[in-house]
Amino acid sequence: MSASLSVTVRRLTAAGAATAALLGATALPATAAGHTPRPHRHAVVISGVHLNPGHREHHNRLDHRAILSLNREWVAVSNRSRRAVDLDGWTLSDRHGHTYTFRHYRLDGGSTVRVHSGHGRDTRTDLFQDRRGSVWDRHGDTAVLRDDRHRFVDALTWGGPH
Repeated sequence: MSASLSVTVRRLTAAGAATAALLGATALPATAAGHTPRPHRHAVVISGVHLNPGHREHHNRLDHRAILSLNREWVAVSNRSRRAVDLDGWTLSDRHGHTYTFRHYRLDGGSTVRVHSGHGRDTRTDLFQDRRGSVWDRHGDTAVLRDDRHRFVDALTWGGPH
């Protein structure tokens, strides 16, 4: 190897080491200062909503028609990852504070579950809030999904001003 090539290699090696040290030094203070990394985009999302435009409030008694009407109103929650996610303790709520809490439910990877407002028997693909009245305002509302630590996961807004 010639002398000039040897000097060039040493200079490049020194420059690379200096750059690595500089990058390492700038990364450490941010972590040490307590900065948190950018929020992780969650694999579980609100993937859709189906509103029942013909629904009327049924406060006194739930007849067969009222149950069917409420069950036509649902919010879909999807897991876009390959891994199952335990939704136990997660909540789905509207802007008026109506809240559904997931109990002992695991959403498989690549799966969707519909959360109905009415009454029914829970299955892998359909869960029921067992409510006597409509939850979602068809003229405008926001569905908010939070995890078991009450951290925001996703939201879906439709209709008029909020």
